[in-house]
Order: sequence, then C-alpha cells, then structure tokens
Amino acid sequence: MSEEKIYDITVIGGGPVGMFTAFYAGLRNAKVKIIETLPVLGGQVSLLYPDKTIYDVAGFPRIKGTDLIEQLEDQMEAFDQTICLEEEVLTVTKTEAGYFELKTNKDTHYSKTVIVTVGKGAFIPRKLKIPGAEIYETTNLHYLVSNIEQYRNKKVAICGGGDSAVDWALTLKEVAEKVYLVHRRDKFRAHEYPVSLVKNSSVEVLTPYVPTSLSGDRDALETVTFTKVKSDESLTLDVDYFVVNYGFTSTLGPVKNWGLNTLKQEIVVNPKMETSVAGIYAAGDIATYEGKIKLIATGFGEAPTAVNHAIHYIHPEMHTQPAQSTSLDFTNG
Repeated sequence: MSEEKIYDITVIGGGPVGMFTAFYAGLRNAKVKIIETLPVLGGQVSLLYPDKTIYDVAGFPRIKGTDLIEQLEDQMEAFDQTICLEEEVLTVTKTEAGYFELKTNKDTHYSKTVIVTVGKGAFIPRKLKIPGAEIYETTNLHYLVSNIEQYRNKKVAICGGGDSAVDWALTLKEVAEKVYLVHRRDKFRAHEYPVSLVKNSSVEVLTPYVPTSLSGDRDALETVTFTKVKSDESLTLDVDYFVVNYGFTSTLGPVKNWGLNTLKQEIVVNPKMETSVAGIYAAGDIATYEGKIKLIATGFGEAPTAVNHAIHYIHPEMHTQPAQSTSLDFTNG
C-alpha cells in the first residue's frame, strides 16, 4: 500500500463537528479526509435547519445555520484536505499492517486513525399520529423547515416543546403574519432563555394542548383542532402551514457493525474520546459518556481532544498537549 493513499485521520461525518475536527487536525499538520453521506457539508444543519438561528456557539450571540457552515468552510480552507461527498461508510476494518480500511458505497479508503462525527446517525422525523395526516405531508404539513420564505405573511402553527420548536417560532415570527407555538405541557424542554424570548414576543403560546384533528381539502390543510390536556376544551386554528417538531428517531446504520461499544444508538467513549477499538475516536452527538451534554458547543470541545489523542496514537513520541493555537500562524502558508 502506497503511503500516499493512507491518511493520518479520516473523519466520518461532515457536519459542524466533523468540519471543525478536520480543521483542527489541519492545525496539527495531519493529512485529513472527510467522508460525508450528503451531497454537501454541514450535516443536519445544512439539511434540516439552514435558516434556523443557533444561540449556543461561542463567539456568536446568534448565527444562522447556513452562516455557521460557511464560516466552518472558510476555516477549513486554510488546509488542503480531501472531501468525499455522497459516500456512506459501510465497513471499517483494521488491516494486518495496523491501519484502517474503510469501504464505502463508492470506494475504499485507508487511514491510520478514524474519528466518527456522524451526529445522531441516520434519522427520520417523528410524525403526527392523526388519521389522514399523511395527505398533507406533501403540501403544508411540515416536519422540517427548509425554506423560510415560503412562510412569509402566512399563519403558522408550530407543535413541540424542544429547542427546535422554540427556535423556529422565534425565527418565523420575523416573516410570518402570525405564529402559534403549541405544546402538550406548560413547561418547555427548550433552554430557558429562548423560551423567555418567545413568551415575550408576538408568538402566541398555547399550553397544554395536543393536536387531535386536521381539516382541509386534498390540496392543503386549512385548520388544526387542539384539545386541552385532561380536558374536553378545544380550539381550532386557521393555518397556512402546520410545522410539527416532535424530534427524530435515529439509527446507527452500518456503524453498529463496526465492532464498537455502543449504548442506546450512541458510541461509548472515554475522556480521550477513544472508542472500544484502538485508533477509532468519536465526537459530537454520536459520542456518549457519563454526564454528556448534547450541544454543538460540546462537540466543538470534544473535537480537539479526539484529534490530539489520534495524533499521539500515530506518533507516540509526540506530546498529547499541542502548542496553543494563539502561537500559531497558518494564514500565510
């Protein structure tokens, strides 16, 4: 095997954490490759939340998903890295020579170490369990928000109590004629600050209600009826769009066959971000350990840990603790 074909670090997953992992590996002069199943970098942010405002990235009081991905791409451009899009890694095996062979649906790749940053894996939205709901899924019943402009000057009802529902309510209130946020509990699961913002905004918050029936013709949903929890009280809203944010179900897909120790669809790691297979690391939402908090910011912190220990795995004589980034100048290379 030619040494030119063997990379130092292969990052599986090109979402925000994978992108930052690749950038940071570049800081360590590693030869890096990213393999991503989607046709673009950015992962779930690019696919599901391009117009969503993100509040928990250090240095940005607020930033849109598309802008965050653009910033990460600009950051990565400092280094000449190989990016393979629309490739799904099917198997990861260790060769007798000690490096990893990664077979995808298109090619075979070789790497000294692997860092898995596939987020929550393959995912599908949790759908509305109301008879006839599927009729409107191709028109104005949405589980994802992909184009914010289609909601301009429209009446939009959003169902859900997590960060996505609250963040979309805050985002759409700037373009929609009217936004309702409906949740089955009085208390939201989302972060307290955006919840306080939405409660003090033009968004009409309705709790505790659950959707119980839909009405409209075959072309579009026109009204949604909600029933108050533990009550016969109900209300009906005229809507142009109904956005349901009940979260997603995820699956590890081929990852579950790579011989890694997993727990509840996640890869178990130690404080070094090491998996149960020497030379394979994980970071971001796919990685789990006691006390883990799932935020993009957390994944950004885990990435340098994984990279530095991967570098030490390749070069045991090198210190795990690198030079401070403030002492480096890679802008004039």
